Amino acid sequence: MKTLRTQVLIVGAGPSGLLLGQLLHKAGIANLIVERQSGDYVLGRIRAGVLEQTTVDLLDEAGVGSRMHAEGLVHDGFELLFDGQRHHIDLKRLTGGRSVMVYGQTEVTRDLMEARAAAGEPTLYQASDVELFGFDGHEPGARCTVDGERLEIRCDFIAGCDGYHGVSRASVPADALRTYEKVYPFGWLGVLSDTPPVGHELIYGRHERGFSLCSMRSNTRSRYYLQVPLTEQVGDWSDERFWNELRARLDPAAAEALVTGPSLEKSIAPLRSFVAEPMRFGRLFLAGDAAHIVPPTGAKGLNLAASDVRYLSQALIEHYRENSEAGIEHYSARCLARVWKAERFSWWFTGLMHPLPDEPEIDAKLRRAELEYLVGSDSAKAAMAENYVGLPW
Repeated sequence: MKTLRTQVLIVGAGPSGLLLGQLLHKAGIANLIVERQSGDYVLGRIRAGVLEQTTVDLLDEAGVGSRMHAEGLVHDGFELLFDGQRHHIDLKRLTGGRSVMVYGQTEVTRDLMEARAAAGEPTLYQASDVELFGFDGHEPGARCTVDGERLEIRCDFIAGCDGYHGVSRASVPADALRTYEKVYPFGWLGVLSDTPPVGHELIYGRHERGFSLCSMRSNTRSRYYLQVPLTEQVGDWSDERFWNELRARLDPAAAEALVTGPSLEKSIAPLRSFVAEPMRFGRLFLAGDAAHIVPPTGAKGLNLAASDVRYLSQALIEHYRENSEAGIEHYSARCLARVWKAERFSWWFTGLMHPLPDEPEIDAKLRRAELEYLVGSDSAKAAMAENYVGLPW
């Protein structure tokens, strides 16, 4: 068995693992990434694309922000649609000048992959049979198979950035972990198309037929979502059926402006709220979807992962530069304080905008009253805007 040595082993080559690797590289800390999928597969995953200002700043710090600033779309607000009318949420005014950046997660991943290749840092793709060991002591490591060869990787620390279904959280003893989960009784049917967006900003819509979201990846590529029952199958939704249903849930002006076209990608994603506590187990750290999942309403998933990576990179840099364990000791608590606030916002926004199956009439009335209060109160809108652009570190 061949043995490799690095300072930090990163499990998972999604955006959180790649961003952590880039920040550690810039600090002179050796790191190696193992990823069970191919690089092409990782790049092919379609994900959200609304970045908080703190995430934009972190990508700049990592040295991968140039294309984002050239091609990304700065949004100073978004629109809430209900009862056939749109209401503008002016993020910039309500938060003292803060905005969000629309830039696809696929593009973030591509930028980070290219930076890692330019830096010459190693990534082992299509690594199978990954086993983590020793993280409860002082000699952690992993074993995996790459290109038919069994490898053993020795390291100082392991960063589990391999998502909800990854090996990292699964390697933690069950009695050391507590999980909290809420599964929602609906999913999002998403369509990607090379069509101009229906508006300049995102439109979050509540309708008796279900939630809708009009989003975009660029000025020529759009991303649309519809709330659907979990029993729905992608194959049941032709492009024509999707566009007709979306148009039915929009206000007249948006429905008239909607440009349709062939779908480039179509999928149904279930919604859940999930948190695992703690996020550190000796020398193993969980980050991103390995530790928490949020409903996509409000686009907090990638931003929370970036938040974890910031705390973890700072903790590891502090360890190697200052021989201090303070950041490591406080990693889980610092992350979870921010995680639970984002979970709350995503849960609240999801409940506000999604009619529930067999919803009692009083619940629908109460949600409508909350929407009316929200759009009529600057204080309420400011609280929403503060959470949407991202809470401070």
